[in-house]
Amino acid sequence: MITRRTLMAAAGLAMGGLAAVPAFAQETVKVGLILPMTGPFASTGRQVEAGVKAYMALNGDTVAGKKIEVVLRDDGGVADQTRRIAQELVVNDGAKILMGFGLTPLAMSVAPVLNQAKIPAIITSATTSAIMPQSQYYVRTSMGGPQSAVPVATWAVQNNLKKVVTLVSDYGPGIDIEQGFTNQFKKDGGTIVEAIRVPLANPDFAPFLQRVRDAKPDAVFAFVPAGIGAQFMKQYVDRGLADAGIKLIATGDVTDDDLLNGMGPAAKGVITGHFYSTLHDSPENKAFVAQVKKASNNMRPNFMSVGGYDAMTLAYMALKKTNGDTDGTKLIEAMKGATWTSPRGPITIDPATRDIIQDIYMREVKEVNGELYNVEFATFPKIKDPNAK
Repeated sequence: MITRRTLMAAAGLAMGGLAAVPAFAQETVKVGLILPMTGPFASTGRQVEAGVKAYMALNGDTVAGKKIEVVLRDDGGVADQTRRIAQELVVNDGAKILMGFGLTPLAMSVAPVLNQAKIPAIITSATTSAIMPQSQYYVRTSMGGPQSAVPVATWAVQNNLKKVVTLVSDYGPGIDIEQGFTNQFKKDGGTIVEAIRVPLANPDFAPFLQRVRDAKPDAVFAFVPAGIGAQFMKQYVDRGLADAGIKLIATGDVTDDDLLNGMGPAAKGVITGHFYSTLHDSPENKAFVAQVKKASNNMRPNFMSVGGYDAMTLAYMALKKTNGDTDGTKLIEAMKGATWTSPRGPITIDPATRDIIQDIYMREVKEVNGELYNVEFATFPKIKDPNAK
């Protein structure tokens, strides 16, 4: 009788056998793209997929003599599904690179698969610092969460916002970002009046924002996942924080480019720090934005999209360096220290941590040609995740 245990054992043997096959014999290189294309985080999947497609549209589907085939799978934002799909992509489809992973638990779930199969996984979206040490085969083109928080802390003190309440979603990235902001803010001479964590599931920000208003800080520093920034912004206004003179400063997730226009006038003037804005002024970004809009019904790309674009950039660069050899260890070595000019600006893969080093931009939400944009006004160059090990 064939049982689930039998199937899992067979899959393990198949995975072990796959590692013994000469990687360079393959003419087509399959890239397994695992994303939440349905469910509450579907906007992340849609954006990352658009970025992947934009890169291939602009750069072709062959590299180092090999044809690149992207195999997209929907994990629905469920970690058990992510791990199962990753194993299937490696064992059944022969994927040589995995990428995607819309949330921290999804990325974390595939570490055992990577460690057994010895293939790279390029993280396009998840940001928790604790992901990277789980496997030497992880590489990241999104960010480590505290990267964007540290410059916001410095900017706040420099601009006389010295008493701040922090308000973050209560899960891995939120805690990382809270810690990154707080450590830098105190180092620069600021005072944390109160630290508030909001439940991730079905958040109602109103009572927490009332606590902020009652504390009477100079500003509230906020982090909420991309997709619920509009809800947060509405309740920030409804609770009268803007009228009370409490400045809103945040990471760029709060003013997600994809959703910014829907936030309305309440978003104007919000100051954020982040690694990408749709309005970033460079030829690379203009070509990227134009391609995404052309292929995706005029969709405005956001930081998730550029994470997907840069994941494909890194995959192509590594294959060029190995001359088409898809041995996972060789690909990871080729990715370490890679540096290029992304639509977001100059980036490097830290050879020690395999995490991304990138510029962080301070931005203000402004109306430009009748639309709302995150307009960059200052640059903090070559920021690392302060938690990277």
